[in-house]
Formats: sequence, structure tokens, C-alpha cells
Amino acid sequence: MTIDKNYRCKVRTPDDFDEFWDGVMSDAAAIPMNTTIEKDDLRSNEEADVYQVFFDSLDHLRVSGWYAVPKGATGKLPAMIQFPGYLSDPMIPRDWAAKGYACFSVNPRGKVRSRSQFDPGYPGLLTFGIVDKNSYSYRGFYVDAWRSVDFLLERPEVDASRIGGVGGSQGGGLAITAAAMRKEISAVSISAPYLCGHMDAIELSHTYPYDEINDYLGTYPERRKDVEEAVAYFDGISFCDKVTCPAIVNVGLQDNVVPPETGYSVYNALASENKKFYEYDGHGHEAGKYIHGAIIDEFFETHLKGGE
Repeated sequence: MTIDKNYRCKVRTPDDFDEFWDGVMSDAAAIPMNTTIEKDDLRSNEEADVYQVFFDSLDHLRVSGWYAVPKGATGKLPAMIQFPGYLSDPMIPRDWAAKGYACFSVNPRGKVRSRSQFDPGYPGLLTFGIVDKNSYSYRGFYVDAWRSVDFLLERPEVDASRIGGVGGSQGGGLAITAAAMRKEISAVSISAPYLCGHMDAIELSHTYPYDEINDYLGTYPERRKDVEEAVAYFDGISFCDKVTCPAIVNVGLQDNVVPPETGYSVYNALASENKKFYEYDGHGHEAGKYIHGAIIDEFFETHLKGGE
């Protein structure tokens, strides 16, 4: 399948992009984490100790996550943040703990155990408050994900110099934004990145979740300019020039959920000097997951464990 590897999405970073996000981050920083962590014996196993975590985030919403550490580990551990997809609820990251990482799987607002105060539903999240950057759902959703770094920095067993980020689909988009805004992340794996090139994606693909925007604009066509201007503040491509850590990106060339063209655009926009792109012909939205998993493991072994 022929895909334009030099495709460039039409999004343009707003002039006040940094000012906007600096203000959001300042608001978030003024809110104490008030973290609670409780061992979950039922979900622990012979390889990993699992904990339920709750902390406060932007607008004082209480969000949650699953934290897993290798059973019996001693000394400082490399750490991982696992960012969630759009529809699925975040997984308990026992597999990362089994590989020797302290891993936090974040549940941003609207996800399981984080929906008591905010729950726009699925579909719903992508277009909730979409005409105003100050009310858009992803303003808080992004901060919830980024606060995962603060949780890991609180943990005495975590080596703060060895934190990675990993995610696919929405998780891939979140991984981009987190690596951009939280320089503590020293390596990032981005699979089939959603939330990137929104206005291109709704023309290149006609499946959900992006079709939520098409549905919205079908009902409110007069709001198209407002939508385009607002989502530019949240488009992963607007964050890419701030991603300087080592990065890998993978896409499936037959992905009808996240157009592969937007993945190329992401890769080309990343500022990282150490980056690599993987394309999987014959693969859809899973983006070659079962082939690419070994590459992700090797990538983090190199950058978080020194190739040990």
C-alpha cells in the first residue's frame, strides 16, 4: 500500500500555545497530589505486587491508576508510565513489572475508578467542550496523564533518571504530550498515535472515534472554525517539537482508525535526534503489535537499563 511518507498535517501550533499550557501547568502545580496507595493482594501475583493509587489533579478531580512493582525488588528501579487507549480501560501493568520496571498505568478522568466526577462517555470524550480550549475535556485529561510523573517521583524505589512512557492509539498521543511536557521522561514508545492531526484524520478516515468530530460538525457546521482552532492546542503534532528524548513510532499501513499518514506527520515533526519509524504492511490499528513488542522491549532495555 502506498502512503505518502512526507505527509504533513494541516495543524498549526497556536501563537499562544506555550502561554496556554504554562497557565494550565501552573494551575495544576498549585493542587497537592494527596496521593493514596493501597496494596491489592487479589491482583498481585508471584511476579508483581500491585497497588491501587489515587491522587488529585486539575480542577481538584480525583483520578486513579494501577501501580505494579517487581516482587522482591531491591534498590532503585527503572520506571514506566503506561498510557491508556480511548475505549479500553487501563490494564494492570504486571507484565512491565515482570520485566523489572516499576510501572504506573494511569486512569485519567472518565476512565474506570476516575469517573465519579467526570464521565462524558465513549463516544463523548472527544467532543466534550470541543469549541473552547479552556473547557475541552482533554485539558484535564492530559494533565491527569502528566501527573503520573509526579506520582513516580514520590516513590522511593523509582530511579527518577530512568522513566519511560509507552502507549498505543490514544495512549500514543498521550505519550507524545507527556514526553513533551515532562522532561523527566527519558525515552518514549508511540504506537498508532491518535489525537494527532485531528482535522486531517476526520477526512482520511471515517471510523470512530474520529467520526465523533464529523458527527459533531454535521450537527453544528457553523462551529468548524472554533473546533479547528481549539483542537490545535491539544493536537499531538503541536507538542512534537518539544519531544527531544529517544523515540520510536510504529503504524499499521492498513489502519482505518488512525490514518497512517498522521503517524508519518508525527514522526517527521518530532524534535528528537534519536528516533526511528516502523511501518507494518498488512496490519491495521494494532500496528504490528505482536511483532513490534520485542522492539519496544529492546528499546527500553537500551535507554532505561543501559542494555543490561
